[in-house]
This record gives sequence, C-alpha cells and structure tokens, in this order.
Amino acid sequence: MDIVVIGNGGHAKVILDLIEAAGLYRVIGYVDEKYERTSFEQGVFYTSFHSLDLKRLSPECKVIIAIGDNLTRRKIYKKLALSEEKFATLIHPTAVISPRASIGPGSIIMANAVIHADANVGSQTIINTNSVVEHDCQIGDFVHLSPSATLTGNVTIEDDVFIGAGSTVIPSVSVRKGSIIGAGSIVIKDVPPNRKAVGNPAVVLEKRKEGA
Repeated sequence: MDIVVIGNGGHAKVILDLIEAAGLYRVIGYVDEKYERTSFEQGVFYTSFHSLDLKRLSPECKVIIAIGDNLTRRKIYKKLALSEEKFATLIHPTAVISPRASIGPGSIIMANAVIHADANVGSQTIINTNSVVEHDCQIGDFVHLSPSATLTGNVTIEDDVFIGAGSTVIPSVSVRKGSIIGAGSIVIKDVPPNRKAVGNPAVVLEKRKEGA
C-alpha cells in the first residue's frame, strides 16, 4: 500500500526506518515546505504543501505526519483536512502491544515501545523508542512521549502534552492539556494545563505562553 510522508526532517528519517521495517507501505512522496518546486527521484515525489494535490492520490493511499512537535503536527493536520481513515497508524515490529490496548489513527509506535492492557492511545500521537505505557493509561491526541518515557498504571495524559526523554509519571497522576514535562523528570502529582514541569520530583515552573 502507498503512503505519503508529511515532513522530511530528522523525525521523518526515523519514520522511514519504521515504514521499511514494518514492510506494509511503500513511500511514494514527501511533502515539506523546504521544497520550492516539485521534483521526482527514483519514482518518489518531493513537493511543498502549496503544490500538494491530494486529489491525485489513489483512494487507498495513506498519509502520515512525520513531525515531532505537537502543535505543528496539529496545525498540519487541520491544514490537510483529511478524514481520520486516510491516516496510517504505524507500529514498529519490535513494539509490544497488548491486544486489549487501542491506538488511534495517525499515531506512531516506535521501536521497543510497550503498551499494556486497557491502555488507550489517541490520534496523531507519538510513542517513541523504548517508551512504556502501563495498564489503564489514557493518552490523548497530539501527544509525544519521548524515548524511554514511562507512564505507570492508570496515568492520564491529555491532548498536546510533551513528555521528555527518560521521564516517569507515577500511578494515577494526570498531566493536563498542553503541558510539557522536562527530560528525566519524575512526576508525582497532577500537572495543571499549559505548564512546564521539571525535576525529581517534578516542580511546576511556569505557565506556558500560547504556542510555546
């Protein structure tokens, strides 16, 4: 099945490796603003959003947004204005996913990630390399769990949250919409919306500026 990759930076390189490892899709094109004009190389097109014509793609062709930043990924999703069924859900073959877990469309599960029973992962969310999502966790849309992040049991992560590399959220804690958890932090209490929290234990530092 064909797939178009939206974005062609560092994160897209990892996505390409995942696509090749899974062996389910063939990349037919990349869309990125760095391309001033449409070009073709070995049957693959490279174009900008301005030049993208989704109507020319086959109905079976899927799309994946290969952008690590949550807010940018959300803006592109809105700009594309596609149905959820058009987005691929990518799972690396080394990931361990419970048959009782659910993963929303457009989400990406990287190498060696683990998602346990009754965990729910929303749409357009990234569960990065070696991350662990324990039982009964609820993860919203446009979330990014960085490499080796750990959500212990019954954690709630709301939309647009970024969890830094190597961070841990202890059981039954909630991280509210739009917040950022710094790398290596240990979150032992709820984090309010649109805040930054860092440290062990994590301390809420400030309210995030809009778009920051």
